[in-house]
Amino acid sequence: MRSQTQKIICQSVTLDFRPLIALGHQPLGSDPRQLQASLRRGQTPRYDAQLRRMLRAALIGFASSGKTTLFQLMTSARETARSSHGKGETSVGISKVPDDRLDTLTAMYNPRKRVPATVEFTDFAGAGAAAGAKALVDVAAYKNADALVHVLRAFSDPSVPRPTGSIDPARDAQAMEDELILADLGVAERRLDRIEKDLKKNRSADLERERDVIVMCKASLEEGKPLRALDLKGDDLKRLRGFQFLSAKPLLIVINLDEAQLTDTVRLKPDTPTVADDSVDVHRAAEAAGLTAFLTRAATAATAVCAKIELEIAQLEAADAAAFLADLGLTESGLNRVIRASYDLLGYISFFTVGEDECRAWSIPRGTPAQVAAGEIHSDIARGFIRAEVVSYDALVTRGSMAACRDHGEVRLEGKDYVVKDGDIINFRFAT
Repeated sequence: MRSQTQKIICQSVTLDFRPLIALGHQPLGSDPRQLQASLRRGQTPRYDAQLRRMLRAALIGFASSGKTTLFQLMTSARETARSSHGKGETSVGISKVPDDRLDTLTAMYNPRKRVPATVEFTDFAGAGAAAGAKALVDVAAYKNADALVHVLRAFSDPSVPRPTGSIDPARDAQAMEDELILADLGVAERRLDRIEKDLKKNRSADLERERDVIVMCKASLEEGKPLRALDLKGDDLKRLRGFQFLSAKPLLIVINLDEAQLTDTVRLKPDTPTVADDSVDVHRAAEAAGLTAFLTRAATAATAVCAKIELEIAQLEAADAAAFLADLGLTESGLNRVIRASYDLLGYISFFTVGEDECRAWSIPRGTPAQVAAGEIHSDIARGFIRAEVVSYDALVTRGSMAACRDHGEVRLEGKDYVVKDGDIINFRFAT
């Protein structure tokens, strides 16, 4: 490692890499000049994994719902699933968020590397079965998940056992909700007992407020209401997230249909009643499953798939898979809908960095300011933030190049408080 201070000039900004080297970061090799050079080309520097965290969603569902099949299709078909250490049989896999905009940008720049946004999915063998949701309380991957994905059986294949005796998606949705509420109620009661003991030893305003929030949570749970419906803000919301309650997490319902049901839910274009428009009509599928009222609840969304069809598609070549979907009147795989719906449910958007080395989609919560978004790439870029050079996706695609966008005044210089928009293409100017 080099010990001397190294400076280069880029975009009229002096860059001092001494802090970067002192922290032990060596982006793209031992020469710190490669950091700015790589950013110019659109290449992402390597840095400590702790600086960024992937979105996480955990699957739940009763036996024979198709939960594990969907998990394997969403993850193993894209990335090799890995085992998660801890209690129970837990599997973790990575899914790429489908985004046509990244495909277009990749075609424009022809980079050496294309990196999509990703979501980490977790599956727990037996989740929602005999042990119930209580089995998930101590599973780290479920406690740390950003959202829950509940796979509901709506298909009526007689060759697949029916543990509950009948097919009733609305009943199963409520039954799982009740299990999550009961599991959280146990956690809240235990936490209250500990707080009361701690308050007897040493009273503090922070601990008393924590007790008040837990009491509020307990009251909601005793009324049979999930904690995602609580309207908490500021520090109280942070406290709620810190407790890692299962029923506080946003919920995505995945209605697992059979082929006939899926065909019935294909949305058709009004002016061309034989052509599918954005694939499946989720509202129609939800209504048929008796879930319309359930989906009016806070932080709850739905999508629909047919796992049997997805299994067939996974075994086909890309061209054959596209033809197969077209025959069904579908425009995309149901797996893509689940992955994208999970991403959207969490309120995340994507901004892009582009160049000859790499085109990449970065995940950030909606409403993120530019300086915080810069930290998704590298903490030093956020620390030394000067300006964000921003152009919209539509403008870049319409003009065909960044140079043409500049000529038409469509490239803007934004400050640290600029709220990044979905589809922004950004080059960060920074100093270290």
